[in-house]
Amino acid sequence: MPDEQPIKVLLADDHPVVREGLMAMLESAGGITVVGEAGSGEEAVVQAGVLRPDVILLDLRMGGMDGVDATREILRTLPGGKVVIVTTYEDDTDILRAVEAGAAGYLLKGSSRQELIGAVQGAARGETVLTPSLAGKLFRARTPVQPVLSERECAVLRLVGQGLTNAEIGGELFISEATVKTYLLRCFKKLGVSDRTAAVMTAMERGLL
Repeated sequence: MPDEQPIKVLLADDHPVVREGLMAMLESAGGITVVGEAGSGEEAVVQAGVLRPDVILLDLRMGGMDGVDATREILRTLPGGKVVIVTTYEDDTDILRAVEAGAAGYLLKGSSRQELIGAVQGAARGETVLTPSLAGKLFRARTPVQPVLSERECAVLRLVGQGLTNAEIGGELFISEATVKTYLLRCFKKLGVSDRTAAVMTAMERGLL
């Protein structure tokens, strides 16, 4: 619509040539205006507070304050701002750190012009934007690893659940009482518990028994 205000964007990257390329792609779209540039995380925080942009495109790794720390600071001073990380890095941990810091999206620098413009427009609308190839990485990073109990460890816990002592479990499974204790200690470690009852309950809750 003709009366719509353009989306104000702040670019933050420590490479001027990257900023120039991003600016050219964004301003060719119409409806998007680059209101400022920053060459470091610290400068991005200051510029965001002064310029009050709608969307901040932020490099992940810059000298001094990195993109994740800058994201936290920007959103602390500009709660309504939308930060989209633009980087060459695809590490699961980096993606999760950025999203947990409050970033509205995570794009690779190799993204197409259409993907970049769509990300800015989507972020301005309050959407979460993510390069399609990174969606699976984020899901895996957010999914806790389920501990795997061996068949024998499960057998020991089942007998614990039936109220048997270590000696009785050893007799049932034809192993020594010391071996039973070893299996239980392994179960405690895998399940993050410190006693027999908690081990059985946790394993049942997680569908391991």
